[in-house]
Amino acid sequence: MCGIFGIVCKQDKLIGPTLIEAGLRLSYRGYDSVGIATISENGKIDLRKDAGKVITVAEKFNFKEMTGQRGILQLRWATFGEPSMVNAQPHLDSEGLMVGAHNGNVVNNSELREEFIAEGMNVRSTNDGESCVHAVERYIYQGDTMVNAIRKAYSVLKGDYAFVIGKANENKLYAFKKGLGLVAGIGDEFTVVSSDLPSILPLTKTVVFMNDGEIIELSDNHFTIYSVSDGSTIERSIEIVEETMEAAQKGGFEHFMLKEIHEQPEVARALLHLWNDSPAITATVEALRKARNIYFIGCGTSYNACVAGAVFFNRLCAITIIPVAAPQLIAQYNHSIDSGDVGIFVSQSGETKDVLNAVEVARKQGMRIFSLVNVVGSTLTKLSEEWLPLACGYEISVPATKTFTNQLVGFLYLAYRVSNRDLHELDHLSEFLQDTIRDTNQQVIEILPHLVDWNDLYSLGYGITLPIALEAALKLKEITYAHCEGMLSTEFKHGPLAAVTKDFPVIFSTIREDIPIIISGINEVTCRGARAIVVGPEDQRLESNAQHTISISEPTPEISSILAIIPLQLLSYHMSVQRGFDPDFPRNLSKTLTVD
Repeated sequence: MCGIFGIVCKQDKLIGPTLIEAGLRLSYRGYDSVGIATISENGKIDLRKDAGKVITVAEKFNFKEMTGQRGILQLRWATFGEPSMVNAQPHLDSEGLMVGAHNGNVVNNSELREEFIAEGMNVRSTNDGESCVHAVERYIYQGDTMVNAIRKAYSVLKGDYAFVIGKANENKLYAFKKGLGLVAGIGDEFTVVSSDLPSILPLTKTVVFMNDGEIIELSDNHFTIYSVSDGSTIERSIEIVEETMEAAQKGGFEHFMLKEIHEQPEVARALLHLWNDSPAITATVEALRKARNIYFIGCGTSYNACVAGAVFFNRLCAITIIPVAAPQLIAQYNHSIDSGDVGIFVSQSGETKDVLNAVEVARKQGMRIFSLVNVVGSTLTKLSEEWLPLACGYEISVPATKTFTNQLVGFLYLAYRVSNRDLHELDHLSEFLQDTIRDTNQQVIEILPHLVDWNDLYSLGYGITLPIALEAALKLKEITYAHCEGMLSTEFKHGPLAAVTKDFPVIFSTIREDIPIIISGINEVTCRGARAIVVGPEDQRLESNAQHTISISEPTPEISSILAIIPLQLLSYHMSVQRGFDPDFPRNLSKTLTVD
């Protein structure tokens, strides 16, 4: 998730401050690097960029003095290429006559770079945003118009992205999209285009929302939309937006947590696209196949994902994985680790101190270090032999939602690759996530009155849904401040059953194959007056034995277990809000724990 912004004015003017302000309003989309390119009426391109956040880079390169008739800004959340000046966007074409920037992932970036280099183009970075520029350049220098060059580029750029580009000797900008957001705004003698509304609303409330497979051509007072498929013009009505700035930044959602729950289908799709063509995946898979012992290591939510990953690998690959909380790796396994072992360290930030401590000890013992990380360029990525990006973009809410889901998706993908299973089974995973969000939200809201006043509850799972139960319990504790214990359903009778009283809420998560044993657990608590809430496949046995059921799809047991976390994230969110708390910033917690 990066952020792009473009503006076209009637004539040269001071546009640096406008671009800085747009960057600040889009800063939640990325902070690895920032860059601005302005294009003057005489065709001069002024490009300034570097790794770092908006204010720092803006002051370093004096963005506020930049003038031009057109301008492009990009804020980068790194996926292809480390955060650096050369990988920062926007990018120039070979001759410095075009400049462009993108948001998204071009999954065939490596192949395209080789093609462009072989064709004699000046490829300066490893960033996929530059490949977008060269893909247009290729056809421009074959004599195509900008629109036709973009149409052809669209056909070779694989993945999900939005892109804006300008040519030195024109007074226009062009933008197009596939899978990611893009909106244009029309003002008085200017037009703008952006990844999100927050950068547009201070300038104009008159907007046009773009669809996939469309190109928008922007001049200072006019826009034209073209179809990628045949080049025909498309009529599009303008809209007047009445959203507040805060609402726009949150995508219309009340809180960032809810927005990030709804982003999970998109980021899951991005991860699968990105990993399909990643050399790091191939190296990781080969290491896993040859390892003596394999450890999945994390803390908090990431540890819960490690437990799920261990189950996936056992079910699909018949491989034993040791999931372990990072500090316990040192205490429990330090003296038995050697060079034949592989560790996959999991961290949203890549800066979690407990994880880095474990990496340091494991490296000294010879363990091969791999990682799943959301923040590219973090310390963990630098300590890893190979690292795999979670491709979630900036997760603002302290409680992890989309990063947890993509950790599960990542482990499932690795299990498929290690076992040589058909990856096409994952093709519709993002759609299943989308359907689950849509179909379960109201079910959750209807159950809420039976839970909201309780300060003690349990979240139980079995087998593949144990890590889901653990994560649900963690979310409820984090943002509702109720005590919730997550555990194996069959362990509940070994002591915790004593806590059950009338209407005591007990949440169960299950897949179809485990329904008989889950029903035993349900009956153990309901016969003592407890209220059983079940997340699982639609099944008469569950509906007959539990007071409440939340139904999810079951394409495969593994995917079904991933889907089960969605209603439990929603339950935590709605319960937190109803109790009068801010789910984005729970008390006593921070997003990244960089202390022991």
